[in-house]
Amino acid sequence: MEGLEVSIVPSRLLNDEFRFEAQFFRKRFLHDDDALARNELVELGTFANVTDGPHGYHEVDEDSPIAMLTARSASDWFADRSAADTIAEWVDKANRRSSLESGDLILASRGTVGNCALVIPECLPANIDQDVGRISFKEGPPVNPEYLNAYLNCTFGQDHIHRQASGMVQQGISLAKIRAIPVPIFSARFQDSIRDCALEALAQRRQSAASTEEAEATLLAALGLAGWSPPEPLSYTARAADALTAARLDAQFYAPRIRALLDVLGRDSRSVSDIARPRRDRFSAKKCDTFHYIEIGDVEGGGGVSANLLDSADAPSRATWHVRTGDVLTSTVRPIRRLSAIVAPDQDRYVASSGFAVLQPTAVSPEVLMTFLRLPVICELMDLFASASMYPAISEADILGLPVPMIPTDVGDAVTAAVQSAFTARARSRALLSSAKRAVEIAIEDSEEVALAYLATAGGEANG
Repeated sequence: MEGLEVSIVPSRLLNDEFRFEAQFFRKRFLHDDDALARNELVELGTFANVTDGPHGYHEVDEDSPIAMLTARSASDWFADRSAADTIAEWVDKANRRSSLESGDLILASRGTVGNCALVIPECLPANIDQDVGRISFKEGPPVNPEYLNAYLNCTFGQDHIHRQASGMVQQGISLAKIRAIPVPIFSARFQDSIRDCALEALAQRRQSAASTEEAEATLLAALGLAGWSPPEPLSYTARAADALTAARLDAQFYAPRIRALLDVLGRDSRSVSDIARPRRDRFSAKKCDTFHYIEIGDVEGGGGVSANLLDSADAPSRATWHVRTGDVLTSTVRPIRRLSAIVAPDQDRYVASSGFAVLQPTAVSPEVLMTFLRLPVICELMDLFASASMYPAISEADILGLPVPMIPTDVGDAVTAAVQSAFTARARSRALLSSAKRAVEIAIEDSEEVALAYLATAGGEANG
C-alpha cells in the first residue's frame, strides 16, 4: 500500500477521538502526530484565554472608532480592519471579554476556519464577531504571540485546526478544541528569533503601506484633488434632459460634489480609454490540464494579487480572461472596495475571473493606472455607475469612460517609483513570514539548531 492514501489505525485511537471518518486519519495527519509527539507539547488553553465574540445582531455605527473584526480580518498574519464594519460603542462595552488588545491573536473558528493573525495597534480599537476566537495570553506564558502565530499558520498548526473542524453545512472548530491545540514549546532563543522575523515582516508591511499612501497623495495632488472640499448643499436639482441622457434617476448621481469631481477630472477631455485598452484574451479550459485562477478575493490591499492552481476540469464558470504581465485588474463588482491590482511577471498567462475588467496600459505605467483606479474618490465615482442590488457592478465601458486629466511625466515617474517600492517591501514581508513559518516546521521535524541555521540564511535572503 506504499504511496496510496491508506491508513491503518489502532482501534484505541477511534475510541479516544470519537471520530470514525477516513479524512480524520489521513497519512499526513498521522505523520503530523508523530512529528509533534517528539517535542514537548502544551495545550494552548493552559497559557491563553480563548473567547469568541458576541452572537446575534450588532449595531453598526459609521461614526464609531471600534471595528468589528471577522474571519476575513485574520487572513494575512496581521489583523486588518480595512474591510470591517464599525460598531456602536455599547456593543464593545457589553462584550469586554472579546474586546481586543495589541498582542492578542484572532483565529477564525467558522467559515474560513484557521485564518490566524496577530492584533496590532493599527487595527484597534476593535472587537470580534461570533465566528472568531480571541486568544489572549495569561501572565508569564511559555510562548510569545509571534511564535504562536507562526505555529498556527504553519503546516502543523493548520493541519490540526482543519482536522478538528466539523460541521455539515459550514465547517467550524469549537473554542474547547482551540484550547486543546497542542503547541510545541521551544527555547526562548528560538521563539525570539521567530518574533524578530515576524516583527521585521510587519515593519516591511508598514513601509509598503507608507509608500502606497505616498503614491496616492502624489497622484491626488496632480489631479487637483489634494485637500479638495466639494460642495455639500442640503438640496439640489438636476435637469430632466440630463436624467434622460444618463438613464439615471438616483439623487446621488446628480450631487453637486459628483458634478464638481467630474469637472475637475474632465478638464482635459480625456478618459481611461485614452490611457488603457481592454484585453480580451479568452480562456479555454479545453486547451490545458491546469491553470492559475485569479478571483476577486485574491486581490491584496496594496495592489498585488495571488492565485490558485486548479485542474481544468474544475474550472469555475467565471474563469474568463488570460492576463499578461503589467495588466491592471480592477473589480467590476462593488468597486467601492478599491480592488485593483497589477499582474506580476510570474503571473503572465494566468486566468482572471469575469468579475474583473482587464486593462492594458498604453499611455501611463501600470502603477499609475492602478493607483488612479484605487483612489477613494475614483472608487466612489465608479460605485455610482454600478447597478443591481445584490452584486452592484460597473460595466467595462463605464470604467473606460471615466475622465482622467493629463498626468505630467515627473508625477507619473514618482508614482511608479513609490508603488514599486511598496511592492518590494511587501515581497520582503512575505518572504520573512514564509521563513518564520518554515523555521517552525523544521524545528518540529528536526531540531531548533537546524531551524535557526535555516532562519539565518533565509532571513538574510529576504532582506537582500
